[in-house]
Amino acid sequence: MAHQTPLGSSASHVSCLDLWREKNDQLVRQAKVAQDSSLPMRRQQLAQDALEGLRGLLCSLRGLPATVSVLPLELTVICNFITLRANLAQGFTEDLAQDIQQGLERVLETQGQLEARLEHGLWGLWDSTLRVSSLLPELLPALHHLAGLQAALWLTTNRLGDLTLLLQTLTVSQSRASEDMLLLLKTWRPPAEESDAPLTLQDARGLRDVLLTAFAYRQGLQELITGSLPKALSSLHEAASGLCPRSLLVQVYTALGTCLRKMGSPQRALLYLVAALKEGSTWGPPLLEASRLYQQLGNIAAEIESLELLVEFSPPPCPPGPCVPELFLEAAAALIQAGRAQDALTVCEELLSRTSFLLPKRPRLWEDARRRTKESPHCSHWVSATHLLQGQAWVQLGAQKEAISEYSRCLELLFRATPKDKEQGPASSCEQGCTSDMALQQLQTAALISRGLEWVALGQDTKALQDFLLSVQMCPGNQDASYHLLQTLRRLDRRDEATALWRRLEAQTELPQENTAWSLPLYLETCLGWIRPPDRETLCEEFQTSGDS
Repeated sequence: MAHQTPLGSSASHVSCLDLWREKNDQLVRQAKVAQDSSLPMRRQQLAQDALEGLRGLLCSLRGLPATVSVLPLELTVICNFITLRANLAQGFTEDLAQDIQQGLERVLETQGQLEARLEHGLWGLWDSTLRVSSLLPELLPALHHLAGLQAALWLTTNRLGDLTLLLQTLTVSQSRASEDMLLLLKTWRPPAEESDAPLTLQDARGLRDVLLTAFAYRQGLQELITGSLPKALSSLHEAASGLCPRSLLVQVYTALGTCLRKMGSPQRALLYLVAALKEGSTWGPPLLEASRLYQQLGNIAAEIESLELLVEFSPPPCPPGPCVPELFLEAAAALIQAGRAQDALTVCEELLSRTSFLLPKRPRLWEDARRRTKESPHCSHWVSATHLLQGQAWVQLGAQKEAISEYSRCLELLFRATPKDKEQGPASSCEQGCTSDMALQQLQTAALISRGLEWVALGQDTKALQDFLLSVQMCPGNQDASYHLLQTLRRLDRRDEATALWRRLEAQTELPQENTAWSLPLYLETCLGWIRPPDRETLCEEFQTSGDS
């Protein structure tokens, strides 16, 4: 009579583990086949089937007692399950933390430390687990793999404090006390997996490299936004040299082009933009940045050509995406700069036809409309800027009354809008540029000064004075507004007020001026350039040599 092995015996565990390990390897191969498939429906189905297979396998493994012999496979299956699920969802979600939590609790069960639950949060579980990991060398490769996925989740959810603590614990070297995330990621050395280890969709070292690239790119963008250009350049170079899929490399090269343009290195910037165009089929961001670069170089023809190309590989959005209105605005500004006012008006009319319907008809409906329509928090800024550019186009065509009408419409919309749009949640980089308080303030100032200049041209200095006074109140640090106000006060023979203003201006010029242009959309920078007083230095000299000063 054949000998039967009891189900709960160690021999039964070994037999089941061998079968389950083969099942894990089969499912990993299936998921990799899905990744390589050129048929979207088949790719989705194969990946979904593999995910369900890993889910069932994980349930089976959790049915066994938590032992050191079971956990290497169980933790590997958890890692494969999380990786595949994140791939299908195109990102990490908070509920994946539950799978990580259960894995850590199973490790602690092997040491009889069931009390170390979530009293101190998920980081408390990690701290307890990593403290006992030195007693469990068999689990180290899988634990480091799971730690990499935890790091990705915390990076995605912006829990950088917990992420720093985790990396400091994983890096048992002199960098342990460091808070430099890039240094910690570089120092982290996940243990190599054994040659006979269960298959993984991505090993810990590959995951570490992805994290290094992702964090370097994230940090580079933040430094670019805040104006720390040398630091941004270093971080973006780090990202470009790492493990970078082609789609991300296009974004990194484009950001490098932006950074170098702002640092005054247009030729190097152009090299990166060309590289971005060669790397991918998504030409929008590098072409948009190229148009900005050509404008900075004064090459209006190349700028317009870049924008025309961008409007042609960009599909017509419905409703318009957040970056498309800004593209129209930059195209209109470029056309005005090139002396093509009529063409600029055509571009503006096209943009208004795509966005004006998103605006509420009456001010009291504004808040309701903002809640109903996704684009409306930003739409008022785009439409206002369109009217500002239309006003400038009419100025170029010599139609002052039409220009004043457009500036007034711009101001009406701006004063109706509120600077609270940032409360609507995270936005793309284009939206952040359009909806920041500073951009709103500068847009209002540009419209007021532009309308004031047209009143001056019509000989109505009193009306001009009102606009210039309001522009100074709206943006006290804007010296262009102050100089226009100073000239108007002199023309109206209000000498005492002019002298007082001149003294304030002198005091301002002695202080270091904050460079805030980096935070403004390019079309708005262009508009501000048009209203800059051309005879500012002459006016300064007159005040210095006359009795007014």
